[in-house]
Amino acid sequence: MPPKRLLLISALILLIYLGGYSWNQRTHFLDTIVTNVGLETSGYVIKSVLFVQDAILDAWKKYVDLVNVREENDNLKKELSKTKRELFLASEERAELDRLRDLLKISPPIGWTIQGTRVLAGRMGSNAALATIVIDRGYLTGAIPGTPVITQDGIVGRVFRAGPTTSTVLLLIDPGSRIAVVSQKNRVQGILVGSGAMSPLEVRFVSRNRSIEPGELLVTSGLDEAFPKGIPVAKISKVTDSDMSPFQTVEATPLVPILNIEELLLLQQPVYHNQNFSSIDDVQQTESVSVLK
Repeated sequence: MPPKRLLLISALILLIYLGGYSWNQRTHFLDTIVTNVGLETSGYVIKSVLFVQDAILDAWKKYVDLVNVREENDNLKKELSKTKRELFLASEERAELDRLRDLLKISPPIGWTIQGTRVLAGRMGSNAALATIVIDRGYLTGAIPGTPVITQDGIVGRVFRAGPTTSTVLLLIDPGSRIAVVSQKNRVQGILVGSGAMSPLEVRFVSRNRSIEPGELLVTSGLDEAFPKGIPVAKISKVTDSDMSPFQTVEATPLVPILNIEELLLLQQPVYHNQNFSSIDDVQQTESVSVLK
């Protein structure tokens, strides 16, 4: 660029600057514009910073609130679980109390006494092959081999083996169980034999010329001297005549829900307690001899 033109442009710029400066000194227009632009720019920056700050603080507050809500929610869940457990235990205690009240309504036969016991477990140990349950009574606390075990509904079985504080009970559904019974209506005697958990009970030695009907109640006859007379045991479910045998085929159903029992009663008799039953064979032999007399 030629020096003259460069000098001319510089002079023009200086002239414009001086003119603008003089004009601004009189009107302050440029100062106002610059001030307004600076203020607006500063305000925008400050507002942006404050917005980000508020957003961060709000997010943090929400996070803290969420943590508090989560903690409260966890505490409420724990309280709810605790309340549910307490309600469950209360309902279990109420159900147990109702069952115990039903048991306490039972009046023992003359000469016999009753003692409560709880079911601890089902088949265990060397008795696993038998239909047995474990109870929390032993020979030190009133349960010796041969002791009858009942509920408010009827016979459950007899004590099979006894330890100091726990025992096993041979249930009436076990094939080794024998109970002398008599039908309540027609007074037909027989021996009630177990056939396993999935099969009906069998009433043996019922003569073909004796009348016995389905639905008839079977109670203990007392002839085996093991159970007192008149305790409900089972109900006749089926009666079939046989041309090949002098006896009828009689099936029965237990009155007690064997697999659902939790509380039981032991029937105790001082004379009976003096007998020392150590095995199922001793129990069955005593029953068979007594019934066949």
